[in-house]
Amino acid sequence: MKKLCFALYFLHLFLPSLAQKNTISTAQWPVDMPWWKKNNLRVIQTNLPAYEAATLNPDSLLKDLEACSANTLLINAGGIMAFYPTKLDFHYTNPYMKGNMLGDVIQRCHQRGIKVIVRFDFSRVHESIFKAHPDWCYTSPKGERIINTDMYVVSINAPYVQDRAFKIIEEVIDNYGIDGIFLNMPGYQVNNPYEGKYHGIDQNEYDKKRFAEYSNGLTLPTEENKADPVFQKYLAFKKFTVEDWSKRLHELVKSKSNQIAICTYMDKYVDIIRHESQTNSLPYWPYSASDNVGNAVNSFPDHIISNSSIQQISFQSRYNAVESEEVSIRLYENIANGSGLDISMMGDMRGYEDERNYDVIKKVYAHHKKYEPYFGKYTSVAKIAVVAPGAWPSGAPMQEYRGIQLMLKEAHIPFDIVEDAQIEHLADKMKNYRLVILPDITYLSNASIQVLKEASQQGVNLIATNQTMFDNPDALQQLFGAKIINKDHEGSGFYLKPDNNAMFKRFVKQKMLFWKFNLGLYDLSGTDKQFLPILSKGRPGPPEIIGGHEPTGYFAMGLKQHSRSKAVILPVNVGRLYYLHGYEEHKNVVLDAIDAVYPEATQLLQTNAHERVEVILKEYVKNVPENKDKKSADGLILHLVNITGFSGNTYFEPLPVSNLSFKIQTAFKPSKIFSMVSKQPIAYTWKNGYLEFKLNKLVDFEGIVIDK
Repeated sequence: MKKLCFALYFLHLFLPSLAQKNTISTAQWPVDMPWWKKNNLRVIQTNLPAYEAATLNPDSLLKDLEACSANTLLINAGGIMAFYPTKLDFHYTNPYMKGNMLGDVIQRCHQRGIKVIVRFDFSRVHESIFKAHPDWCYTSPKGERIINTDMYVVSINAPYVQDRAFKIIEEVIDNYGIDGIFLNMPGYQVNNPYEGKYHGIDQNEYDKKRFAEYSNGLTLPTEENKADPVFQKYLAFKKFTVEDWSKRLHELVKSKSNQIAICTYMDKYVDIIRHESQTNSLPYWPYSASDNVGNAVNSFPDHIISNSSIQQISFQSRYNAVESEEVSIRLYENIANGSGLDISMMGDMRGYEDERNYDVIKKVYAHHKKYEPYFGKYTSVAKIAVVAPGAWPSGAPMQEYRGIQLMLKEAHIPFDIVEDAQIEHLADKMKNYRLVILPDITYLSNASIQVLKEASQQGVNLIATNQTMFDNPDALQQLFGAKIINKDHEGSGFYLKPDNNAMFKRFVKQKMLFWKFNLGLYDLSGTDKQFLPILSKGRPGPPEIIGGHEPTGYFAMGLKQHSRSKAVILPVNVGRLYYLHGYEEHKNVVLDAIDAVYPEATQLLQTNAHERVEVILKEYVKNVPENKDKKSADGLILHLVNITGFSGNTYFEPLPVSNLSFKIQTAFKPSKIFSMVSKQPIAYTWKNGYLEFKLNKLVDFEGIVIDK
């Protein structure tokens, strides 16, 4: 008995260290492999105000980077102003700069193995450049300029961007051993985001001329109207010109070295796609990083993703950081979904105006460094895809999309995110899902519609909400059996009736379902079954006179049976309603619809975890040199992010959650399971393709490694 106890004690004491030793690789990454392909970024961006160039100390900066376990620095170089001694007369020099600050920083970082990506912003030029070359700058339809103090927004088709920007980049590459370039605010500028003002389509003469050449003589539009064929041509023109510029940049940079990464917010001719988690509008979105990274890694699987947690509250409040609990959530969501770590700070870390997040940054970055081989090489296990309305969704479509995500997150149903414009490029991927959800997705290309049709024919179920495909009546009829009568019907005061008990199992005690926002009136005679009868708007007034809700003959849900799949249409703002108001009855409509078309959705992962515990399950390959080309998984990793401290408009410390149980569908019997946080093994059972285990306590984050 004593021997057995000693053996158990030995395992308890040394198993964590053995597991840690297993993560250490003696092999080396190929010297010709681009450095960012390792996908182990731990970026800190010093977004320097001009005046900090006078005080920044390269030695103290390096010390701070190392204290935070950072392996990549992102720092200003040029564009708006040069943070180095430029010799170009069209490149405004930072008046506060002393000596060769940029060169000194790069030298110190490289001595310690830290990569340096330099920042360029070609969206604006100094007033002195504007006065010499006013034709280089933006002109609104009203003849206005976009100005921030003494900086003027430029035109993408004018000589500054088309020619001078390349000369600036080349000067930096030729004089400094940089590891990458980051382009801030690329593309067309029609807003002054720092003041929240829209100015309109750029009417610069260079834009007019180039658009006329591109469109065989059309006049540059002055209004953004999607129904206008000229504006649609202009959208294609913008895409063409941005990609043309990006291609030329790519050719320039790679002609210098294939070890210089190109990083920006777009995907074409880019090595690292950057995104941003920001908090500048209500309601706050605690799943911002999961949303951003999930969208990018699934839509652009050949790219490295770096989602930046933006410290500042807003452009008007740059010196006030968001709450540390929110930063913690963002950073953990980053690494759980396949991004590295990325934090954007307003200036150098020394003398920073709001240092409350330093401890969180150090903690999460150190965690990533410690378990680096367990991050960055993931494959999704999800069988559901949610289509996103673009990479940077906004307005009502964004609310609908987020509401659907929120429903799935709270129900712990794994899902991928795929950007709408990428569907046509991911045909094979789309056909491997069991369910595709389209939340208010419009303006899909013909090629994307064809991919969805073929996917449906091969057994992929579909659920569409609100005004999805309103612009393609034939596709709407063919896929969903629906015909629009009135797509813009205000639903306030109306009710829906969840009276089909076989369909709506979550409505045992509720007979009427209130509505708000859009409640489309559709002819669903082309569907096989109709649900949720719409009751007419009642009589407003005191309790004595209310009532009058009668059947209208319309339904809010239709189900079409295809040969190998089902398609559900919900021509209502069900996601937006849940996102803004959070009544579970609206979530239950969607969950019941999912059960109807894909009942296996809840079988992959089952848990008693609180709805505000984010559960992210991935297959992983150990991210070490010898596995560079390996495709078969080494196991699974279950990431848990505790969001119980989020109250709607405030972030508090999360409430510890105890006695969590998990049941995961997996074809392999694990060889071991351990916790990254406690470093302890976890007891488990495996039977008939299901793995079961318990977690005693979750504080803020957990990573549970399930090895084959």
